[in-house]
Amino acid sequence: MSVRLGDATLVHDVTLDVPAGEIVALVGPNGSGKSSLLRTAYRAIRPASGTVTLDGRDVWRSPVRFIGRTAGVVAQHTPADFPLTVADVVLLGRAAHKGMFESDTDIDTALVVASLDSVGMTEYADRDFARLSGGERQRVLVAQALAGEPSVLLFDEPTNHLDLRHRLGLMRLIRARRGTAVVALHDLDLAARFCDRIGVMNDGRLWGVGTPEDIITPELLSEIYGIEADILRHPRDNSPMVVPV
Repeated sequence: MSVRLGDATLVHDVTLDVPAGEIVALVGPNGSGKSSLLRTAYRAIRPASGTVTLDGRDVWRSPVRFIGRTAGVVAQHTPADFPLTVADVVLLGRAAHKGMFESDTDIDTALVVASLDSVGMTEYADRDFARLSGGERQRVLVAQALAGEPSVLLFDEPTNHLDLRHRLGLMRLIRARRGTAVVALHDLDLAARFCDRIGVMNDGRLWGVGTPEDIITPELLSEIYGIEADILRHPRDNSPMVVPV
């Protein structure tokens, strides 16, 4: 699959398969094509060539409602001036499951409550979304994605704006769902610790894809990021850890 914007090619002939139940991180420098690749999956940008399938269906030949029901999306840039409460923003995650004039149900309410609780935002339910900090808004948008009970998560740099505690909490939440997820990340240590495989984007191309042990190497850090680093092992789970030198 390729993505073009005017005369510029943002993604060059990328093929990436994500089996059900697998968590895949997309990593790479700024401008490497991670976001453009993800955006094709939730119909924000149409590929110039190739196809994108979700649960075996071509997303660009399927109704928008199918995407809303199947994929929970947290985009990199989302408007922050919604004139809504936090609970109302999360409730929007249920929209694809309802008819145009269908009222909210007890099930919808319960899912909103559970989703807010999962990201530690229950006490913010009645607050104005626009008045939250960047990190608080990010957690609400994650709750919105979860409220739709998606089979697939498509998260574009979801740890942006989050402090260390909530970065770990989010990745543990994604891991605990035991569902399918594609997550664009800048933090290689988080990718290595919580994801089954890592795909490395560079200059719009898929440089490599494999297990954290296969991908997180001194050669990767040198060739893709232009830094020298040692690779150590996490004392708890033996996952690779990047230590720049």
